[in-house]
Amino acid sequence: METLRISEEFIKLEAAVKAAGWCGTGGQAKIRIQLGDVALNGEQCLQRGRKCRPGDVITMDKKALTIEAEA
Repeated sequence: METLRISEEFIKLEAAVKAAGWCGTGGQAKIRIQLGDVALNGEQCLQRGRKCRPGDVITMDKKALTIEAEA
């Protein structure tokens, strides 16, 4: 499982997918989210602007990403 550390209170789902390197651009991330390829905490999420906070887990294509607060 990969980890993404954030210094803010949250990161938008689209930005997290892009930051993880799962999509090359924000546009590609948007399309994958709208197609239903991305899940947040085990549930399909179609909202690209959904706020992801520390402790959340994003999954796509059998890959998982945990959001953590930057220390």
